Amino acid sequence: MLLGRARPVSLPVLLVLIAGFLGLSGCHTRTSSPPPPAAAPAPAPRVIKPQPPAAATARVTRPVVVSDFPVMLGIDVLESTGFKAVSGKRIGLLTHVAGVNRRGERTIDVLRRAPNTKLTCLFSPEHGLYGDVKASVNIDNTTDPRSGLPVYSLFGKNRYPTPAQLKGLDAVVIDLQDIGVRSYTFNVVMKYTMEACFANNVEVIVLDRPNPLGGLKVDGPSLDREWMSGVGAFRIPYVHGLTMGELARMAAAAPGVLDLPDAVRAKGRLTIVPMRGWKRSMRWPETGLKFVPTSPLVRDYNAVVGYAMVGLGCEFSGFKHGIGSSYPFRGLSFKNVTADKLIQDLNSLRVPGLAYRKIIAPDANGKPKEGVYIDIANWSAWNPTELSFALMRLACRYDPPNPFAKLNATDARSFNIHVGSTAWWNALRRDGARVNLDAFLADWRAKDRIYQQQTRQYWLYN
Repeated sequence: MLLGRARPVSLPVLLVLIAGFLGLSGCHTRTSSPPPPAAAPAPAPRVIKPQPPAAATARVTRPVVVSDFPVMLGIDVLESTGFKAVSGKRIGLLTHVAGVNRRGERTIDVLRRAPNTKLTCLFSPEHGLYGDVKASVNIDNTTDPRSGLPVYSLFGKNRYPTPAQLKGLDAVVIDLQDIGVRSYTFNVVMKYTMEACFANNVEVIVLDRPNPLGGLKVDGPSLDREWMSGVGAFRIPYVHGLTMGELARMAAAAPGVLDLPDAVRAKGRLTIVPMRGWKRSMRWPETGLKFVPTSPLVRDYNAVVGYAMVGLGCEFSGFKHGIGSSYPFRGLSFKNVTADKLIQDLNSLRVPGLAYRKIIAPDANGKPKEGVYIDIANWSAWNPTELSFALMRLACRYDPPNPFAKLNATDARSFNIHVGSTAWWNALRRDGARVNLDAFLADWRAKDRIYQQQTRQYWLYN
């Protein structure tokens, strides 16, 4: 436990940490055993090289100028290559409402017109194909009314594609817009789909998309093995700094990430269609792309940033994100604490890169409700998750002696599968407002730097 002053990380400790990150610590179902034989080397995933953009077709009402779209998405690159990666194949597609090309056309419709390719079914993640289902609500299989294709829910009776659903498919194409945060479940459903496809000899083709937070921010605790779940299937920092294609590349290449025997993983077939024009320094507004809401509360880029910043801090703390139905993940309030008092206390926390202002929005009854809006005043200084952990500590002052010590087993587990750190949970529950946050932040940042260095080998963009 980190209860005292943060100490420099020694060389032996660094070596141990590096070894852990290289394997990403394996699957949660495994137990200690003698050292296994050398893992079977996985074949390198195919990476499709982008080609110059295809000329505009008759369907486009005005000429498409490359400068209009600084970034070509994976689906755009696939089309620019004449759909080579899917040519001659019967395919399924895992996607959602944000699965569109740079012109806003659904990937479903783009693939349906691909020559020499048969799109036979769709798979949908949490929030459903249309992005209108609330979080954690199970979804039944359905039919896409526009295409007539069957839609198999991977957030209902099953979380993995079944052998029956994969039967007859040559490949499953994955086109999901993630938000760069570990507990947002689109990366989880991608991992589960890879495992099912590899086990059933079906190719996986990932159409890559931007990480809206860019590829340089890495922050927060990594996921402890015991808390792996449907909201955390990769043992990575909370803000992980990778694209979906890079996560898939890591999962296929690093032993122990996929919950599969190494021999099965080594035979798995992964093709990644990378973006064209995306750089790691790019945040979403710099891509030139329209943001399509990925879930009911993640409606825009501001909510993406807020999710990384206060999502954990609003877990059972008493803090509420949003003011009424406005400003999800960017507005903040606490029962019986005025906005002015909250701003005063937030400023006293001295969290780098942030500024706060009072806002008023209608509540559920249409009456004005006040709260605090969180601004990013300095992106370079901003550590995405730091505010969440400061809010947990502040909650212990607002609701003494400690709201976390009162959680029942179900709520405690929900807290931990999102946050992911047993050491933090034990210290927070024991010490409350006196918990040594600075020591934890220093420890996590040291480990995050090692993680980022070790995952560079999976980067598709420099």
